Amino acid sequence: MKAAKLLLLAGDFVEDYEIMVPFQALQMVGHTVHAVCPGKKSGEQVRTAIHDFEGDQTYSEKRGHNFTLNATFDDIDVNDYDGLVVPGGRAPEYLRLNERVLDIVRHFAHADKPIAALCHGPQLLAAAGVLTGRKLNAYPACGPEVTLAGGTFVKLDFSEAYVDRNLVTAPAWTAHPAWLAKYLEVVEAHLAVPVA
Repeated sequence: MKAAKLLLLAGDFVEDYEIMVPFQALQMVGHTVHAVCPGKKSGEQVRTAIHDFEGDQTYSEKRGHNFTLNATFDDIDVNDYDGLVVPGGRAPEYLRLNERVLDIVRHFAHADKPIAALCHGPQLLAAAGVLTGRKLNAYPACGPEVTLAGGTFVKLDFSEAYVDRNLVTAPAWTAHPAWLAKYLEVVEAHLAVPVA
């Protein structure tokens, strides 16, 4: 597979596994991954949260690791990137209030570049207005947002992922194997298309 340059959108209290695992796994297979956060520079950190399923009516939350960013949000040029990764957790809830974040999401959606969004990550896609006519999955509690944003929420098992053209989604970190495998397929197909 050709190497891709991928952008990962982060924020404080992003879900720990949902940023750490894709960040490391995508680099492991040879891709460059730049993790950025609005208002922060390369070398600075975001705090993460660990969400788990422990028999309660919703997930539990515990303090996670600190995650070190490796690129500066204000310096990125979206045209330099082949794909976008949007982890979940609580970060998407407030990142969707940042107009530049929404413009970044719109760039990848309108250019049909690969987008991987997990768990609460589709909240950013909904706020960016790029879900009309799309089929996708998210954490089930985000299903109404997907529908209200014009998308079709596809119910999946928590170990499954869904692909709609350039968009790869899944319900939570429990789906990492399927979600990352399908995203890699979408990235590889994107890289195989000759640049005009």
